[in-house]
Amino acid sequence: MKSEHSTQLADPPTADRSAFAGVLRYYELAKRAEWQIRELPWDELPPVPQYRGSPQKIARRNDIWRSVVTQQLQADELAVELATQLFALAPDPEAKLYYTTMVQDEARHTEAWLRLVDEAGGRGEHDPYLDQLARMQLDADSLEEKVLLMQVFYERLIIPRFRLIARASRGTVLEDLCNRLTVDDGIHHGSGMAYARVLLTNAPKKTERKLVDAANRMIPIFVEHALWRPKAREFVGSLMRDTDIRRLREDLDTGVRLAASLGLDVSDFEISI
Repeated sequence: MKSEHSTQLADPPTADRSAFAGVLRYYELAKRAEWQIRELPWDELPPVPQYRGSPQKIARRNDIWRSVVTQQLQADELAVELATQLFALAPDPEAKLYYTTMVQDEARHTEAWLRLVDEAGGRGEHDPYLDQLARMQLDADSLEEKVLLMQVFYERLIIPRFRLIARASRGTVLEDLCNRLTVDDGIHHGSGMAYARVLLTNAPKKTERKLVDAANRMIPIFVEHALWRPKAREFVGSLMRDTDIRRLREDLDTGVRLAASLGLDVSDFEISI
């Protein structure tokens, strides 16, 4: 007898579906981890860090945080489109179930960022490289490529950034939101790894080569995205450049290891930083 907590699929396929157990596990995790916008401490904490000093200093510091929030809002607006594509394209019922939660997550994240950017004073400067990354993923011609680029790579590489933002914004709504997104995106990444393993089992060499080519096209743009700073953060960015480059190299090494665990060698690239 199945436990009351086990996942049951409507009209389950008759073939062995044990390979999808990992995908279903993340579906259950996503449901348990779901949270609501009203749970954020909107009326208890400031939206972003607050400062004392001259009006000019306060305005400059607030512009920095507006730019941080804007970039994350931009990312999640694009993620809604990508998650919707994944739901539409996935042929497997287990993946369909999971992507229902991912679409909801990205929509909820966007709603939270929209409210937060409004409370922080409005949108800042747009990140052009993030648009390029999203376009590459939206225009990808295979499900495998979309899963690899979005869930396996980008969702994993964004998690350290949320942790950094949370540490720098203690006692704010921004910190609370970033902590929640760290959990959500960890589930997105884990499910992507689980589904990618299924998709790449017995995949032809041609598919593997296309995925390696796609990853190698993405990496230089990801570098530009990771190091790009809007005008509001140019000065801070110049001071932090050595640290940013070190973290970026660590992120890229992580991406190479993730690909290798799926049987893909994307280590043969040269990035001039």
